[in-house]
Amino acid sequence: MAMSDAHKEALAQGRRESRIVKSYLDALGSRRPGRPVTPDSVRERIGKIDSKLGQEGDQLRRLDLIQAKLDAEEQLASASRVVDLADIEAEFVAIAKAYSQRKGISYSAWREIGVSPTVLKTAGIARTRRG
Repeated sequence: MAMSDAHKEALAQGRRESRIVKSYLDALGSRRPGRPVTPDSVRERIGKIDSKLGQEGDQLRRLDLIQAKLDAEEQLASASRVVDLADIEAEFVAIAKAYSQRKGISYSAWREIGVSPTVLKTAGIARTRRG
């Protein structure tokens, strides 16, 4: 039995919305609380590690420093691929209410995963009590 065009479109819409929600949640998850890590602060840390490497005679400690430098360089590379949360958030807001209704996702579940009350309000997702 062949799928109707409406069924195909509904499946495609569901996949699009799922991608948008996943992108937004991944972007939220990548933000860490506390002092933000900037490319400049990572470069500064790499410089300090280089300085210590030049003075360190203990090979085991040198190994730790080399790994710390490699980790910092990787972090610097990923920091240059900054995600524009505003754009991703706008896409999320546009589809979140329909997605929530279709999937049965509550306000509380969104809050638990880290979506702010402001974003949920903008998306039209109200606090509700399940009962």
